[in-house]
Amino acid sequence: MDKFFRLSERRTNVTREIVGGITTFLAMSYILAVNPQIISDSGISWGAAFTATALSSAIATLVMAFCANLPVALAPGLGINAFFTYTVVHGMGCTPAFALTAVLLEGVLFVILSIFGIREALVNSIPLTLRKAIAVALGLFIALIGFANAGILTNQAGTPVAFVNFDLEHSSAIVAIIGLIVTIILAMKNIPGAILLGLVITTIVGIPFGITTIPEGFAPFSKPSAPYFCKFEWTSVISLKFFIVFFTFLFTDLFDTIGTFVGVAEQANLKDENGTIVSAKRALLADATGTIAGACLGTSTVTSFVESATGIAAGARTGLASVVTGFLFFSALFLSPVFALVPPAATAPALIFVGFMMMRSIIGIDFRDFSEGIPAFITIAVMPFSYSISKGIMMGMISFILCKSVAKKTNEIPLVTWILGAVFLFDFVFEAVK
Repeated sequence: MDKFFRLSERRTNVTREIVGGITTFLAMSYILAVNPQIISDSGISWGAAFTATALSSAIATLVMAFCANLPVALAPGLGINAFFTYTVVHGMGCTPAFALTAVLLEGVLFVILSIFGIREALVNSIPLTLRKAIAVALGLFIALIGFANAGILTNQAGTPVAFVNFDLEHSSAIVAIIGLIVTIILAMKNIPGAILLGLVITTIVGIPFGITTIPEGFAPFSKPSAPYFCKFEWTSVISLKFFIVFFTFLFTDLFDTIGTFVGVAEQANLKDENGTIVSAKRALLADATGTIAGACLGTSTVTSFVESATGIAAGARTGLASVVTGFLFFSALFLSPVFALVPPAATAPALIFVGFMMMRSIIGIDFRDFSEGIPAFITIAVMPFSYSISKGIMMGMISFILCKSVAKKTNEIPLVTWILGAVFLFDFVFEAVK
């Protein structure tokens, strides 16, 4: 096991990987409740959507483990699943099969691009400054998700965003803050698995507050529902409507995945001596494989999850952690009542604390050089404020090209970066026209 997963080489051990894998799963286990709810609104049954979510997540994460040997977990992406249901199915009047056909073809194209190294070239074309900025921005982004999931944030205080009052009417926020304090104390005491322990303790603390609820007649086991298997609609493929849907899925997933992957790899220091991210090609192939599996099983695009950073913060450094996470997703098929006990308020402290952990990459950004600092700042600001990983990367890349050009440092802009900048501008125009 040590040789296959290169545990010693990456200065880790089996215990850390197991703890990291469990931590990642618990931090992103909310997707097992959220994604089926959204996908079921498209006309696919909740049970079928749950099975698709668990299976596609498990398959993609295990491919990541054995092909790329990275501690990165995958699942149907948030945001793109809402586009799947509320824009494509409800707004455009398409069938779930129509949307799944677009997702399937997107995954097939991603496999081709990954095999020929095109997606890997896109990842490696991101300048070092922006890679660090993406990691910082992702930290703020997932901290924001944590605050929002816990009910700590509100927009009803006369300002765009504010904290709620910490009273019994906002018990979820109180539980999350208690959990954050516990997690911080455990981490500062250097207790192994501090994030995981904090998550478990917060879940227990939530019981007297009514946040963690144990149903009457609780039974830990459940029987998996049949998935919405291989139901596609090929008759509409050659149409303008299909092109619009396909193009939106393609670009949103492409840059959300790249942003998440770069940020997580930066945090885990999964780079070679030249600063190139290790196993990028295989990792992106795992992502594409997961998308195909998801389409065949009946769910929207599968992508790398930023919550993988929680497992990395807990010590994960290899694909062994992903094996653990993938196994837990398979287990969720039969143990959904158990995993359903973990409330968002319990995962929030983990996400917020990891936000702090990812902020450390900001040390490597030279803000004294405006041509480096301004693009980094724009990336860091846009990603959480727009609630979009892809928009953060797009704005950061375009501003990088602009600032380097004004500073007469165009020799520092790689050719692929120029191409990406043009693609991003085209995407903005396309969005405006659409």
